[in-house]
Amino acid sequence: MNWKQRAQRTLELESQAIAQLVARLDDAFEAVGERILQLQGRVVMTGIGKSAIIAQKLVATFNSTGTPAVFMHAADAIHGDLGLVQKDDMVICISKSGNSPEIKALSPLIKSRGIQLIGMVGNLDSHLAQQSDYILDTTVSEEACPLDLAPTSSTAAQMALGDALATCLMEARGFKAEDFAEMHPGGALGKRLYTRLNDLLDAQRKPQVTPTSSLSEVVLQMSQGRCGATAVIDQEQVVGIITDGDLRRHLETAQSATTTAQDLMSSAAKTLEGSHLAVHAFQIMEEHAISQIIVTHEGAYTGMVHLHDLIKEGII
Repeated sequence: MNWKQRAQRTLELESQAIAQLVARLDDAFEAVGERILQLQGRVVMTGIGKSAIIAQKLVATFNSTGTPAVFMHAADAIHGDLGLVQKDDMVICISKSGNSPEIKALSPLIKSRGIQLIGMVGNLDSHLAQQSDYILDTTVSEEACPLDLAPTSSTAAQMALGDALATCLMEARGFKAEDFAEMHPGGALGKRLYTRLNDLLDAQRKPQVTPTSSLSEVVLQMSQGRCGATAVIDQEQVVGIITDGDLRRHLETAQSATTTAQDLMSSAAKTLEGSHLAVHAFQIMEEHAISQIIVTHEGAYTGMVHLHDLIKEGII
């Protein structure tokens, strides 16, 4: 067996299955999206076998992007779990064949309760398709499985169409990064989306000098602040910054007892309000090849954040 060729064939078939969905998009897709937007309840996703696993993933995607959703296994539904479906809910049933015994038993029960049933199905002549109020067509011409049996292309199509619906709903709701952050507070992703510069400030590390500060004062502040730099402050306003590099370059060319912070500083200090996201500070650092950002509040100096602070916090 040629591993590379088999892998290429699998990827080609699955990508083709997804690409073919584009031509199958019709008014039903938009109608389902609009009804979800108007929904007072939740989207209940169900399925059997591999389709049930796809349904679970899509529930997670919907919940994290602003559309309340719950998962109900089709087999469990006909043995009591159907009780979790409320009158204001909508059910999306995912199935390749649309004729699984559990699906055939479940769909009329949903309909009898006046609940809207959406069939994401790969067989338009199936029991599920006939029972559904709307059909999301996920028909595939061939599974990527060498035997054309194991759900591969079909599950790829189900996943992709579900993701397409979720992203459309996000845009329709005006879902923003801030909304996403509220639902992803944990891990590196959450930190990138909600950690602000103010959260990283250390009151014990606030290196600052005035324009007339001596060279020794500059060195002392830089050492104590452990940020590789010190801000130059005049009447609470940032007028410049002195970095390790500035100090070294000056000492290489001149040494004078009368040297002051004003002689050393760069007036092109990069500042950012503390309410900004920390990841924004990293973008500025990366763009200008610097290691620290001066943090302000309404123009007044409040502290300094170093690249190492972002790394330590897991922002990057």
